[in-house]
Amino acid sequence: MTVPGNEGQRERRLTVARVREGADHAEVTFYESARFYRLLRENPAYPSALQRLRGAATDGKPLRVRFVAPNSDVIETVRSDD
Repeated sequence: MTVPGNEGQRERRLTVARVREGADHAEVTFYESARFYRLLRENPAYPSALQRLRGAATDGKPLRVRFVAPNSDVIETVRSDD
């Protein structure tokens, strides 16, 4: 399910469904979207973002996820939804 009007924003509040690490990126799925998203290893924030994503997949708490551009599948930053 996608929140109407939220799709084109660079930052969205999302709930992590699954995180799977690959060779050059981590693949992330969210309950609010049918898309696959990527957190690139070349991203300087990769270690901390990956840790947050994994924690959120376990505890079910939503995160604020910022993408490199509107409608992008590449994750730029991840922060708590406080």
